[in-house]
Amino acid sequence: MQRFDAKKVLLIAILASLFTLSLMFFPKEGLAASVEGLHVFFEIVFPSLLPFFILSELLLGLGVVHAIGALVEPLMRPLFRVPGVGAFALSMGLAAGYPMDAVITAKFRQNGLCSRIEGARLLAFTNTADPLFLFGAVAVGILKAPHLGIIIAIAHYVSSFLVGFTFRFYGRKEERRTQVFEQEPPRRYLLRHAYHKLIAARQEDGRPFGQMLGDAVHESVRTLFMIGGFIVFFSVFLRILTVISATKLPMILLGSLLTLFHLSPSLAMPTIAGIFEIDLGTSATAALPQVPLVEKIAVISAIIAWSGLSVHAQVASVLTKTDIRMRPYVIARIYHALLAFLIAYLMFPFFSHSLLLTASVSWFTNRQALFPLLALGIFGFVWLTIILLSLVINARHNISILRFSLSKKVMKKP
Repeated sequence: MQRFDAKKVLLIAILASLFTLSLMFFPKEGLAASVEGLHVFFEIVFPSLLPFFILSELLLGLGVVHAIGALVEPLMRPLFRVPGVGAFALSMGLAAGYPMDAVITAKFRQNGLCSRIEGARLLAFTNTADPLFLFGAVAVGILKAPHLGIIIAIAHYVSSFLVGFTFRFYGRKEERRTQVFEQEPPRRYLLRHAYHKLIAARQEDGRPFGQMLGDAVHESVRTLFMIGGFIVFFSVFLRILTVISATKLPMILLGSLLTLFHLSPSLAMPTIAGIFEIDLGTSATAALPQVPLVEKIAVISAIIAWSGLSVHAQVASVLTKTDIRMRPYVIARIYHALLAFLIAYLMFPFFSHSLLLTASVSWFTNRQALFPLLALGIFGFVWLTIILLSLVINARHNISILRFSLSKKVMKKP
């Protein structure tokens, strides 16, 4: 039987009771926020994520994920200390955004494709926004400046990879004690090895395709409706906090902190909104008058990297059936937000004054029909780079082994 900390239980009970009473006093505001949350879920989140959820379930059952893991293991293991299947979580997170990476990582852990520590490392750097959101929703829709999407995207993805490289050192002591999920030796024929992994995984699954498809749809819809519940809850929660002015004191404290770093104190309000929900934070930041654009871009980059407590709650709900801890994930989000802020702030003077870049990006992103091509191009470039680097690393290892074996034969000769 699980034991609970009495102080934590009392605190959560008091907060839940206060929130319920507040909702009883302000039912109109709560209903309006709930409708807004449902609007976001049914018109944006559900239709955009459902195909990716179903496809990820199918690719896992068909063995494609296992083949991908075998193919990119030579790169993912030494660089991030995660199994090769981590590249699939990275790519699906890049294609579909939050919280696709958490859903896939939880599946990996449940199916024994990664350890608990490797799952935490994966969540640390695969939690990314998709390019359509960065360029379409933020740069064009909110900022009305398409070329700024380049700064936000580079800051977001570069800082994410830096987080992944840093978190490769997480859990090293525990990993040495358990000695699980060791790196596979280099393969002479990597593509053939990936093919055998695909066939073996499909035979191990054993479900007919019709049953697999039905299970994929059922599981995807169930998970998405759970995510929708969190979106509605946090929409109402943030609205009630605003109505009862519970954010005033944190806003004053944060404003003083921003002033110490020579940043505009006006950024405190949208930053607090972004702590709870990513869209509210980015919109409020962009709408601020008389705030330097460089500070707006840096704060927006940090909010997107943090991703909001609403997304964190969705991730926590997905991880409930696994032993992956939330603490490393939250630390990684704070680290990601700080890195994204710094990179965007430092990059802004170089990219904002590039007339050629501004003209070319503006031409591309002003044509919304080309947004899918932009996302596909980024997705394809990442995957091509990963596969080529993996093949090169594997070939280099094979050459080293061949040289070592040849030198031993030469030494044995009289």
